[in-house]
Amino acid sequence: MIEGIKRILGVPELKAKIVFTLLMLIACRVGAYIPVPGINGEAAIQVFRNATGGGQNLFQLMDVFSGGAFAQMTVIALGVMPYISASIIMQLLTALVPSLQKETKENPDLGRRKMSKWIRFLTVLLAFFQAGLYGKYAIQLNAGTPGIIASQILDVQAFGFPWLFYLILMVTMTAGTVLLMWIGEQISERGIGNGISLIITIGILSSLPGTIGSVIRQLNLDSQEPGQLTFSSLVVLSGVFVLIIVGTILIIQGQRKIPLQYARRVVGRQEVQGGGSAYIPLKINYAGVIPVIFATSLLMFPATIGQFIGRGSWIGQMAMMISPGSWVYMVFYVLLIIFFTYFWTATQFHPEKIASDMKKNGAFIPGIRQGGPTQEYLESTMGRITFAGAIFLALIAILPTIVGKMLSVDSSITYFFGGTSLLILVGVVLDTSKQVESHLLMKRYEGFMKRGKLRGR
Repeated sequence: MIEGIKRILGVPELKAKIVFTLLMLIACRVGAYIPVPGINGEAAIQVFRNATGGGQNLFQLMDVFSGGAFAQMTVIALGVMPYISASIIMQLLTALVPSLQKETKENPDLGRRKMSKWIRFLTVLLAFFQAGLYGKYAIQLNAGTPGIIASQILDVQAFGFPWLFYLILMVTMTAGTVLLMWIGEQISERGIGNGISLIITIGILSSLPGTIGSVIRQLNLDSQEPGQLTFSSLVVLSGVFVLIIVGTILIIQGQRKIPLQYARRVVGRQEVQGGGSAYIPLKINYAGVIPVIFATSLLMFPATIGQFIGRGSWIGQMAMMISPGSWVYMVFYVLLIIFFTYFWTATQFHPEKIASDMKKNGAFIPGIRQGGPTQEYLESTMGRITFAGAIFLALIAILPTIVGKMLSVDSSITYFFGGTSLLILVGVVLDTSKQVESHLLMKRYEGFMKRGKLRGR
């Protein structure tokens, strides 16, 4: 490992990318401790913990994804979820609107820039809207426990509406989300790894110390009486933890290798038969952890609206039905993971282009004719392995929740050891490791792993 770090630091370009990425992530964590003007962060987090209770709910999950910023009502309380929601909407519109598809195919660079512009604009709108709902939720908490919001700000009203508080909170939180969006884009362009995924990952990792502390407290080691968490439950959770890590690595690295052969070619004065070990690597999980992030974000949006409005309305009752931990939530979660796995694979995997390039280069799959039959074969093969990958991904995502319900484990523990968090963590680490590996290989290094580079299975 030490040798690997030396090799990384020995490449100036890679070293600069890593340092830039770390500095940007540190800036994100600083924002998690800057409360909105007029908000008492310490009082807010105490009230938040009492309000959420011990059961699983949406706000706790959002707090984990934001690295604790949601509970403290800081400037980045909304995290990058508005940006992800905007990305989902634009991806769906691109797939459903023929004119957008045509523009993207004819001029990919222009289409990508145009889509980025619309995603940013939509992110601002969604963040502004969610910040307004958050303000309503903060006023409800302050009504029950005064002291969260400065009375001087609440006293500035017009027609009984505290407009100054809403204005400060909505502008500040929207600016925080835009800042995170900009940092994520800068990391993707100038740093290493996917910026948005790394921001989510660093937020999840920040809850690790608190999770370990919660485990120690619930074991009740200072007393002879049994704690809320038993050692047998801890062993089962540890086993699930290892199982998810291994399963995530296998599902992300797994490949189906389609063998290739080449027609006879003339090299110089000799005619040679193509062959060798050429193959097309089809990933079992082509989308990586993107379906998990998209499914979580999409379920968060309507549930957030419902929980902010309150349980009294029918929207609030519907939100309670799809809150994290409920069976309805898990069913929708599984279906959305499967849908987004297929959706992302369909938008990113282009069998017609692969078949066309194979035909130009004189390559063919043994037993399959070139052109249309090759395209159909690739589509059917990718469809089968995508189904297996999507089912496996969904099972990994919900397994810890089911185990936590059976063992009656506190949600603060199951959220970190849960499938969603671990899938994102492991997936992002693997993706970032691959990018570091590719930079090292470009510089003629074997890689930073002791036994060579990451290989598909």
